[in-house]
Amino acid sequence: MKAFARRTLLLTAGTAAAGLATPISANSLQLAAATPAAGKVAETKAALRDLWVGHIFWVRGVVFETFAKNKPAATAAEQAVVGNAKDIAGAIAPFYGQPASDKLFSLLAGHYGAIKEYLEAAVKKDVAAESKATDHLTANAQEIAAFLSGANPNLPKETLEELLLAHGGHHLQQIQEAQAGQYDKEAATWSAMKGHIYVIADALTDALAKQFPDKF
Repeated sequence: MKAFARRTLLLTAGTAAAGLATPISANSLQLAAATPAAGKVAETKAALRDLWVGHIFWVRGVVFETFAKNKPAATAAEQAVVGNAKDIAGAIAPFYGQPASDKLFSLLAGHYGAIKEYLEAAVKKDVAAESKATDHLTANAQEIAAFLSGANPNLPKETLEELLLAHGGHHLQQIQEAQAGQYDKEAATWSAMKGHIYVIADALTDALAKQFPDKF
């Protein structure tokens, strides 16, 4: 299972390299569209989209400023990544409590840690270290999927793994393209990344609305 997941993540990165949007299965799309977006659901969906886009925006900043060797800017972007992760984790506290929020923050920290590990390996052109970081990113995606599906029965673990592995693949491809100076390809990857993160945010919102209808 781990090897299959790792291949999925790497395949996603390869798809982005071709400037194509990441394939999303019918199950993923059905999950994101399961609940009509109206009233509080629409407001929550917009808020979560903003939070998750913030994640990819600030990680992108770390990537570009690292390759530009602008350490102050990279540090500032990384601080924003951490602050954003706290906000994303905080968004689930009203539903699952502070301990669950803290757990999600820990998992998101692991997600970013694996991305940074890959970025640092790319800077050093250390292929073995890149492979190790990819394994860490894959394992983390599986942990996040298990955590979220365990909290909400409307979030199938397999579907979440698919979504999160594709997301991780985008991060890796973005690093590769930025390092190579392939800015046109990176722009296409960014577009795919943003569309895909909306799917993740919408799926989480719809699952919350189904599990906690009294809060919506």
